[in-house]
Amino acid sequence: MAAGAGGAPARRVVIDGCHVATVDAAGTEYADGYVVVDGDRITAVGAGPVPGELAASAHERIDGRGHLLTPGLVNTHHHLYQWLTRGFAQDDILFDWLVALYPMWSRIDADLVRAGAAGALAVAARSGCTTLADHHYVFPAGGGDLVGAIVEAGSEVGIRLHATRGSMDLGRSAGGLPPDFAVETTDAALAATREAVDAYHDPGFSSMVRIAAAPCSPFSVTADLLRESAVLARELGVRLHTHGAETVEEEAFCRERFGTSPAGYLESLGWLGDDVWMAHCVHLDDADVRRFADTGTGVAHCPSSNARLAAGIAPVRALVDAGAPVGLGVDGAASNESGRLGDEIREAVLLARLRDGAGAMDVRTALRLATIGGARVLGRQHELGSIEPGKLADLALWRIDGVEHAGIADPVAALGLASLPPLARLLVGGRTVVEDGELVTADSRAIADAAARASGELAERA
Repeated sequence: MAAGAGGAPARRVVIDGCHVATVDAAGTEYADGYVVVDGDRITAVGAGPVPGELAASAHERIDGRGHLLTPGLVNTHHHLYQWLTRGFAQDDILFDWLVALYPMWSRIDADLVRAGAAGALAVAARSGCTTLADHHYVFPAGGGDLVGAIVEAGSEVGIRLHATRGSMDLGRSAGGLPPDFAVETTDAALAATREAVDAYHDPGFSSMVRIAAAPCSPFSVTADLLRESAVLARELGVRLHTHGAETVEEEAFCRERFGTSPAGYLESLGWLGDDVWMAHCVHLDDADVRRFADTGTGVAHCPSSNARLAAGIAPVRALVDAGAPVGLGVDGAASNESGRLGDEIREAVLLARLRDGAGAMDVRTALRLATIGGARVLGRQHELGSIEPGKLADLALWRIDGVEHAGIADPVAALGLASLPPLARLLVGGRTVVEDGELVTADSRAIADAAARASGELAERA
């Protein structure tokens, strides 16, 4: 048994009797398989009954019969604070939706953000998510340490967090979309990004918190901030994130203002590379797809949000075929009121088929996007995203023998085509975060009540 802290044997957990979808490079699956976890790492995976010596030494043995075991899901794009503003601007396209919500968002503070983030993170965990990337870009003056509040909420719930220090410095008076009261100066945004990295970023293998630099979008950020953020992030050794090519309106904005597409504009500022990922990327042409694949630029595909805001359907099949890194995201809870990453697997399958035909997306490709694809987008494919010895024990055990799923011929189709199966167990680094659908690391009722109070308080402020 592997050693734990202080040289003591690590706690061993054995899951057996389940259908194991490893999502490794070969797509290995075991119809009746087992996984052994020692401490925070996976140490054995195989077919058939778990070997007797492994079973005998287990501190906990989980009966996986009637279940599907997958890697924990990786959410590559969220806006956690938006959990407080769900249900507004229900029928608007992106630009109108943003204009409607900016005044509310500009009144957030650290206490409200923490409450909203805890709610969104709890729901993400209960949908099978073990790693989540949050894009926070609204920082009102006097609002406190908003990144710190998000990190605190992540620690409470217990899933891995890729928090970003986002920013906006292009107000309406300078030709941008956000109102002037919602933006910062360029220098202030850069300084705050450095401070967030210094305070919270952990580059280690088992890291629970990483920070990225994340200017918001081409229509809310100056070229100076984009360019200098790229320089700063590479100096600090962190990743870069932004929105890109989300809507036809953004395409028109970039062509009118910069004489090129969003992808071309971002490329000109140093924003293509294997340390960059962008949300949405709905409106990419063939040349853009090749740019992303050739440079290793990642894409956070957000099918439900793109549908909610009528943005379109991203060319995911073309991106995957070209070799670009692609993961899934729920986007902001104000444009995807569900906030459940598990649901996005099915949405990715269905929308790809609507765009490109019945063969455009199978359930195993969609599961790859939700796991190892997302890990690759976040630069963590060597640590998580598949069930292999040596990787972190981030695992989702789905019950598929209930009335909703019993009899479905393919266990992976039970996850990728049917309704989201009940989550029997979620492990993050070997630690149970969800059991029988309920959060065990924190009080879901208290989180819900706090989020409701915070939502009401924010509405009163606005």
